[in-house]
Amino acid sequence: MSPIVSMLIPAIVASLGGLLALVWNPTHNTRSLIQHFAAGVVLAALAIEVLPEIGREHAHWWVLMGSFAIGTIFMYILKLWSIGMEEKSKHGSTMIGLNYGLIAAIFIDVTMDGFIIGAGFAAGGETGLVLALGLSVELLFLGLSLVSDTIKGWRIVTMSVALATVVLGASLLGYFLLNGASKDVISAILAFGVAALLYLVTEELLVEAHTVEEKPSSTLWLFAGFLIFWGISLASVV
Repeated sequence: MSPIVSMLIPAIVASLGGLLALVWNPTHNTRSLIQHFAAGVVLAALAIEVLPEIGREHAHWWVLMGSFAIGTIFMYILKLWSIGMEEKSKHGSTMIGLNYGLIAAIFIDVTMDGFIIGAGFAAGGETGLVLALGLSVELLFLGLSLVSDTIKGWRIVTMSVALATVVLGASLLGYFLLNGASKDVISAILAFGVAALLYLVTEELLVEAHTVEEKPSSTLWLFAGFLIFWGISLASVV
């Protein structure tokens, strides 16, 4: 499968997530289980392919540590900015009641996800495909997480298609910009991506999943996501 065709997978899945939100509005407990599963998949993508790929590139250690630190600081600033935007939307007048802080943060997050996917394909091997498949799980249920009193129906579909366009455009941009780049440059982008994806798991998916009273089986869904993705990866190697 060519890189460009593979990059279509997250975009198509993101669009399907919007259509899914039209016909299915899961309970809070069901969303929590889904978020645990998605967190497991993303962690598997990091542990199985991204971090080993960074090691195979043999980049300078200070490049990796510096890029990871920059990624961490960037995500922290993004979180503070998002919180500030949400506070303004609560206390100010916003058009049609949309939470612009949340929406803007999601688009920035998806843009980075797409660029990281492109970097994975530029690195070669199966890194790009693994990232595309892993982040597709997140994108599939992103539409469901956006459903609210003010964002529902075809508005969700429109937003999901917009997110699909963004992730595809960012993936193509990352691939063509980084194709043929040095090992240090690609490794730096991937290290930045590791920080961003760890933030996605610990500060978005799991935090949101813990807003409801959990059942003991919730943790099993996280490990199930990891195990299933690991199994797919092992099967592709054999």
